[in-house]
Amino acid sequence: MPPAPRRFLPSTAALRALEALDRLGSVTAAAEDLNLTQGAVSRQLQALEEQLGVPLVIRQGRRVVLTPEAAHYASDIRGALQKITQASLRLTVNPTGGSLDLAILPTFGMRWLVPRLSDFARRHPEVTINLTTRLRPFNFASEPFDAAIHFGKADWPGAASMKLRPEAVVAVCAPEVLAGSHPQRAEDLLRLPLLHIETRPEAWAAWFAEHGVEAAQVTGQIYDQFSTITQAALHGLGVALLPDYLAEQDLATGRLCKAWGGPTPSPGAYHLVWPVEKSGDRALLKFRDWLATQTEDDERLPR
Repeated sequence: MPPAPRRFLPSTAALRALEALDRLGSVTAAAEDLNLTQGAVSRQLQALEEQLGVPLVIRQGRRVVLTPEAAHYASDIRGALQKITQASLRLTVNPTGGSLDLAILPTFGMRWLVPRLSDFARRHPEVTINLTTRLRPFNFASEPFDAAIHFGKADWPGAASMKLRPEAVVAVCAPEVLAGSHPQRAEDLLRLPLLHIETRPEAWAAWFAEHGVEAAQVTGQIYDQFSTITQAALHGLGVALLPDYLAEQDLATGRLCKAWGGPTPSPGAYHLVWPVEKSGDRALLKFRDWLATQTEDDERLPR
């Protein structure tokens, strides 16, 4: 493939000025972020306009904003700049062994993966694992990750996957929530306040269906992740569906109790996913092969 014309390869400094203006909304904020003067940022933007031959900014009095086309361009450039940064970091931190930038789910990553990583580090000291939390699927093309741990189905677009393990959830609440009205059937929980995880909007409906309650109308408060919904349950705000490994300690101490029933299989599972084009990456292959030895179905999660 022939090299791109020089016109289409602007300087990194100019692209960073454009990205910062798009992200922060003003030349003043962009200048502070880049440790430059406002004049320097304005000159970078002007030079970029001249090189590309298209207008990029709209001047509204003393205010400067990007055109819609420039804002879209800045969004594309942001991913490229992140990749350059990550590549430079890899070369600097681990120039010979490689590294793996992994997106993890907060609770599962901390409770399941992190306790095991010392074994990986002992077996593969040449590979650096960098962890960042992400709650939802994302586009690998625009995010600086080599792989991710995902809950749900193995249907991440453009990605290959390896199943790690299934999950079971248990309906729990603070004891005072059940004071004077212990549920006798699964549908009795519909009379109690139910707590939801926003990344799993169908979790309660699936739980009720598993117990023979079809088309249940489920409403209640929504939380962004398990750490916050656990605190809500502990403070008596309602009944939460928690992974059994996460609820075990609070159940044992009596801070939480089972609202009804026992562990119930979730419709999804945990997977390692990675972009198909990275399937031959040596650091990824080492991590994936090691992770496969950690995923026996009868193995209990670390407490």
